[in-house]
Amino acid sequence: MANIKFFSGEQIPLELHKVRIVQRLELPAIEKRLEFITEAGNNTFLLKNRDVFMDMLTDSGVNAMSDRQQSAMLVADDSYAGSETFVRLESKLQEIFGMDFFLPAHQGRACENIISQALVHPGTIVPMNYHFTTTKSHILINGGTIEEIITDAGLEVNSSNPFKGNMDVAKLNTLIQKHGADKIAFVRMEAGTNLIGGQPFSLDNLREIRSICDRHGLLLVLDASLLADNLYFIKTRDEQCKNKSIREITLELAALCDIIYFSARKLGCARGGGICIKSRDIYEKMRELVTLYEGFLTYGGMSVREMEALTVGLDETMDEEVINQGPQFISFMVDELIKKGIPVVTPAGGLGCHINAMEFVSHIPQNQYPAGALAAALYLASGVRGMERGTMSEQRKPDGSEQLSNMELLRLAVPRRVFTLSQVKYSIDRIAWLYENRMLIEGLTFVEEPKILRFFFGRLVPVSNWQEKLVEKFRQDFGDSL
Repeated sequence: MANIKFFSGEQIPLELHKVRIVQRLELPAIEKRLEFITEAGNNTFLLKNRDVFMDMLTDSGVNAMSDRQQSAMLVADDSYAGSETFVRLESKLQEIFGMDFFLPAHQGRACENIISQALVHPGTIVPMNYHFTTTKSHILINGGTIEEIITDAGLEVNSSNPFKGNMDVAKLNTLIQKHGADKIAFVRMEAGTNLIGGQPFSLDNLREIRSICDRHGLLLVLDASLLADNLYFIKTRDEQCKNKSIREITLELAALCDIIYFSARKLGCARGGGICIKSRDIYEKMRELVTLYEGFLTYGGMSVREMEALTVGLDETMDEEVINQGPQFISFMVDELIKKGIPVVTPAGGLGCHINAMEFVSHIPQNQYPAGALAAALYLASGVRGMERGTMSEQRKPDGSEQLSNMELLRLAVPRRVFTLSQVKYSIDRIAWLYENRMLIEGLTFVEEPKILRFFFGRLVPVSNWQEKLVEKFRQDFGDSL
């Protein structure tokens, strides 16, 4: 998606790839969509994919592979131990991150499990720029606690700050002084901070954190699952990095970290995950956990075919013209929604377009899950499946009260090289219609509520018959259109 200007003056992203394989989609009638979302307990995770028109739930494991990735899968060495496929993947990661040791895992949360079991102990604290749902759960299960010390700008829904994912270094210093370095399990940074709108951190911020970690003998751990987006933003938003290649920025960033882990369902556009480690001692400590939970050290729960695809995908991640499509499509979507007065997270981040449900449906109280209600409403209006990122994604406090989220976001992920611009425009059109009719949307309440990660498989019902009213208004405005 190079800098290409249109003679018409229109500003739209231009895909630098061609589509060679297509998959048929269905758009069920809105009455059927009401049936499907009701059967799914108003939880978009529980919808069947065959009933979804555009799946914008996540970019995890659903990015399109390149032709080079597909062809690489045919040369996989399907050996239980000592596979050449593993050697190729290990070598590529050593080349990209400059770390000596690598442990494979079946996906990112498996990495979190291993890291938490090895490094988190009862009473320890993990400071981080912001939590991710599964990360937080793994730390809590192992007896630790988390401290979110993102900068104040990170929690401003609308901002011009280019690096809203930065950690507040003053708060980190204060935290260490208060509790002591021996209570800190490790410091965690998340690239493309997921739950606040895919917002990046800066290279300078990571340098400052590294300096503090060195001063106190602390480990710095990077969740690199959304690193591709973060690299793109460093390259385009940081003046000192504009003349550096993506590879140079990656090596510089990696040199500041002790451990880098990732979900390959995001980074590399394959399926799997891994942990890259500088220290032999830490590698040996974690190695036995990989064998116990994941599989042998040369596959770690991954298919060797996926490992071959990942090796190529990681190499392609170092190409700016590959990693810029997601952020540019998202930026287009955000800009178009802003033109229509629809509240979104700004600046546009990575991973997806994030609608500010707190403002979109400001009449819905947080304990009735406004972002979850908006996700259900958008599916009704469009067949588009998004993901709630708000109070529903939290878990209750020990006393049973709600942990209200800092933000109520409806995330519309934009998987790489999957959707066309006309499909993105369709989603914008239906969001705009829904905004015009937002007062019809009301809240949800749980009828089946798991204690941990309830947003994955909990079930809810609407607090009134608002969904039937929304369907009726759709038919008034669109007639027999799907």
